[in-house]
Amino acid sequence: MSSLLTLIQQRRSCRSFLPQPVPDDMVQMILKAALWSPTSKNNRPWEFVVVQEKETLQKLSACKPHGASFLSGAPLSIVVLGNPQKSDVWVEDCSIATILMQMTAEDLGLGSTWIQVHKRMHNDQVSSSDYIKDIIKAPEHMDVAAILAIGFKEKERKPYSEKDLLWERVHKETYDR
Repeated sequence: MSSLLTLIQQRRSCRSFLPQPVPDDMVQMILKAALWSPTSKNNRPWEFVVVQEKETLQKLSACKPHGASFLSGAPLSIVVLGNPQKSDVWVEDCSIATILMQMTAEDLGLGSTWIQVHKRMHNDQVSSSDYIKDIIKAPEHMDVAAILAIGFKEKERKPYSEKDLLWERVHKETYDR
């Protein structure tokens, strides 16, 4: 199996991290993966905010009612923003950048989890995106696609196996169900 397929098989979401900071050279490599990611028409509608301050991570962990609280225990997060004025497929472009950052983090021996933000709500009146933009002082025209929580894994998770593959969801020539 190729090293990329092995990496994909081994990558699992990590929600508990060791308290040690992620070295700057690793952060730079993760950001290079994002900045080299392919985008529609090479528009590059994304921007990234690196957050390492505990107080800010704590605030970001409250961006939505469920599924983000563990961010307060991460030593690093990267907020992935997109510019809808620059591209109608900014969500897809941001998603590509985000998964490439996750794969790079895994390759470096780090764990990560994608926190979905786009189309999520902080509360009944405020979107998760607006809540986050206020904290990181992002411009109004930008939208938050996701936040990546990144750090050294507190524990390794068992990789996926061949039995986890859902081959019944693969169709040939036509959708045959």
